[in-house]
Amino acid sequence: MALRSSLMNAAREYRQIRFEPPPGATEILLVRHGESQAAIEGQDFDLVDGHGDPALSPEGQDQAELVSARLAGERIDAIYVTSLRRTAETAAPLARRLSLVPRVEADLREVFLGEWEGGLLRQKVIEGDPIAVQMREEQRWEVIPGAESTTTLARRVRGAIERIAAAHPDERVVAFAHGGTIGEVLAQAAHSDPFAFNGADNASISHLVVTPDRWVVRRFNDTAHLGAGLSTQAAPLT
Repeated sequence: MALRSSLMNAAREYRQIRFEPPPGATEILLVRHGESQAAIEGQDFDLVDGHGDPALSPEGQDQAELVSARLAGERIDAIYVTSLRRTAETAAPLARRLSLVPRVEADLREVFLGEWEGGLLRQKVIEGDPIAVQMREEQRWEVIPGAESTTTLARRVRGAIERIAAAHPDERVVAFAHGGTIGEVLAQAAHSDPFAFNGADNASISHLVVTPDRWVVRRFNDTAHLGAGLSTQAAPLT
């Protein structure tokens, strides 16, 4: 009896294992830009390389400060933005806090919306345009006249993530991007339907771990830093 008790007392314990990025992995915190200026009927946004390029709204500027405060205490090795100014404006407070110069990864820019660029997509979605309904039902951007195909989007976004990961093994970076491209990145990681992760809130944080063998989704649409009254009410696309 005493021997049995001694053996039981000596038994090893196996606690649950906490996730750790494997050696060589890159952690990418994907932050959707803050809320941008409202689209006004009859007034298109300025275009950059064909893409609508609104600035942040006052609400978006507040969100940029809040996400900066949330991330300032993290170990951040680099900051990435796209070629569209709403990401650069959202990244600016964090870049100042950390004394980092953002790098541009143009292929994380938003989905090209063809004839619906310049703010028209918001109007079409809110008004329930039949093409907008078809886009969501079929989960294909290219039903919009002249829009980027899902295949082309997938290819360019994957290339962007792979370049960032190759440049930052064993590091953590923040990439300020867009609702459509964040959704595409996470859909590829999860092998999900194309639009499964569309609709990330403005200034939300999603967490991706990239290895040569696989991409791991650790977090999606974290908005704890925004507070109950500061989450965006904007349309969930672009």
